[in-house]
Amino acid sequence: MDLLDWAGLAATTAGAALLYSLTGFGFAVLAAPLFLLFVDTQRAIQLVIIISTALSLVALPGLWRAITPGLLSRLGLGSLAGLPLGLVAFRFADPVLIRALVGATILSFAVLLGWRRRRGTGEFTRPFGTKPGIEIATGTVSGIATALVGMAGPPVLIYLLLAGAPPRTVRATLFSFFAFAYAASLASHVVTVGIPARTWLSAGILTPFAFLGGLAGQPLGDRLGADAFAILAILLLGAAGLYTLAAAAGLVVH
Repeated sequence: MDLLDWAGLAATTAGAALLYSLTGFGFAVLAAPLFLLFVDTQRAIQLVIIISTALSLVALPGLWRAITPGLLSRLGLGSLAGLPLGLVAFRFADPVLIRALVGATILSFAVLLGWRRRRGTGEFTRPFGTKPGIEIATGTVSGIATALVGMAGPPVLIYLLLAGAPPRTVRATLFSFFAFAYAASLASHVVTVGIPARTWLSAGILTPFAFLGGLAGQPLGDRLGADAFAILAILLLGAAGLYTLAAAAGLVVH
């Protein structure tokens, strides 16, 4: 890679980390499609997993009290079940298919969230504990997505927003879930797929930029209201979904 590629990776990492600290999600949503402009698919996904693991572990201590233990445990169990399926797909899936899958999934989430907000049906209606089956299923889908495309957040985020959870609970749950899911996915990649030395080196160079972005966004995240949080989530998901679908279509044309 040349200097311009490194600059693009560093800027993407810092910007994605800032959004991540604001909302508790968004690093993989923004970083994964943009990383693909500079490196190959496998390296991009593994960079997202490594950096996201580091970010989650650093951001989590300040949000311990907002975590819902039962919810987190069910999401974690589901994620463990989904990881092997995602790893199998990661070894054999076509890069174009991966991009198309990521884009379509993210865009679907954005459309659903926008539709619910337009109808005014996003209010909190039931406690998390009344939906254990859905929480385990959400974790399973997230585990598959983590191993396959490096994006654990969208399935969990859509569940929390549809449940009407307050922003601080969403952030705390996502940070804690990411710390678990990405660490498990990272270990799985090391054991099954393998992570080249150059990928570890790249992650080491980019991680300080992620920490800088995270530190810049954390004070703003603590002040973010529920409406602003939901609007930002929808905009981020929609933009990332459209961009990733366009990138996949571009590969097919060429």
